[in-house]
Amino acid sequence: MTRIDTGVSRIDTGEARRLWLEASDDELRRLAQGVRGRWHEPDRATYMVMRIINYTNVCVAQCDYCAFYVLPNQEGGYVLSRKEVFAKIDELLDFGGDLVAFNGGFNPKLPLDFYCDLFAAVRERYGDRVEFYALTIAEFVYLADRANLTHAEAAARLRDAGVHWITGGGSEILTEDFRKRHAKFKYTVREYFDAQRAIVEAGLKTTATMVIGFDETLDERLEHLQRTRDFQDETNGLFSFLCWTYKPYGTAFGGREIPPREYWRHIALSRIFLDNVKHVRTSVLTQNRDAFRVLDYGADDFDLPIEDEVTQKAGATIELDLEGLLSVPRSLGYTVEYRRAERPTALAAP
Repeated sequence: MTRIDTGVSRIDTGEARRLWLEASDDELRRLAQGVRGRWHEPDRATYMVMRIINYTNVCVAQCDYCAFYVLPNQEGGYVLSRKEVFAKIDELLDFGGDLVAFNGGFNPKLPLDFYCDLFAAVRERYGDRVEFYALTIAEFVYLADRANLTHAEAAARLRDAGVHWITGGGSEILTEDFRKRHAKFKYTVREYFDAQRAIVEAGLKTTATMVIGFDETLDERLEHLQRTRDFQDETNGLFSFLCWTYKPYGTAFGGREIPPREYWRHIALSRIFLDNVKHVRTSVLTQNRDAFRVLDYGADDFDLPIEDEVTQKAGATIELDLEGLLSVPRSLGYTVEYRRAERPTALAAP
């Protein structure tokens, strides 16, 4: 019996470990649905239609699980023009979507001013018709470092350029050992959370993310969840938690994909453990139609992406029959409702 069963809401990593190793699928599903029910109606889910715009593929981070990047001056490197970015946003609007996420990497030829000018132009052109996730935490740390700015100063610059969101991307598995094994140029866990704290304090919105299916241990997964919950206890700044699965094709690290059932169980455990995060999202991008089963395991929200080169290069496939996709959660008994990205009601003063 867990402390959830006895009326105590929070479990520790020891109980989480026992659940992972010993609990049946039915038990995990029941407990996760119980925590989900504190935040959401049991038969309702929300979704968004979005596009990840990979504005550049030039990156010096050299993560061994990435099939997307090229190094500076290598053949095939690109930076999208503003016209190309606008064309991608216009196409998203034609699909009925209104959320853009920018994701590229550590391109040493693009200074912070490049991003501020781009984001200001997007905000000026589209206003509130489109919301955008401006950067990942990892990219933000890199840009602040290269600009010789504190995280607070860099966050203020982006906020003044019209940015509302900097998401928790670039986390993968938040342990120092994992980063040393796979992403030694991607900053430390401490730097990651220091930057995210500054983003929250600047009045911007942010999220938590996680990727599973590398060579991470159960202890590393639990450490990631513990750090995420601790950060939310401290800041209450995380809008949502999104976990997706590693795609190994074309990467230096290689490996194989984990089965859908392992993903479902992990989302259930995450929903139980992250009792202080309102939204737990499932990844249609990496799980396709199998992602919707996760609504039974505690997730309440998902997005329907129309593009993401990073994961597509590593083997992800994207289905553009959006109504066909939405028929799946409906067949599972869920009412699905479109939601728009939230806008901050009041940003902190500079």
